[in-house]
Amino acid sequence: MRKIPARYAHIVFAFLLSLIMSFIVSAISIIKSSGLESFILGNWMQAWGTSWLVAFPCVLLIAPFVRKLVGKLTG
Repeated sequence: MRKIPARYAHIVFAFLLSLIMSFIVSAISIIKSSGLESFILGNWMQAWGTSWLVAFPCVLLIAPFVRKLVGKLTG
């Protein structure tokens, strides 16, 4: 299997992080707003897609700032 070049690691990181986090957060949000008994998979997938479209560019833009902040707060 071919690997993605290391120079794209920050994009792959942002892609995977935003995908997983938006998946979890959208599920929690849908369950909280409509209840577990009214949970509909289609609603969740729609919310997840919208959330991910916002989350991915946000992670790409915010990650450098957060890295610098973490560097200042640690070690």
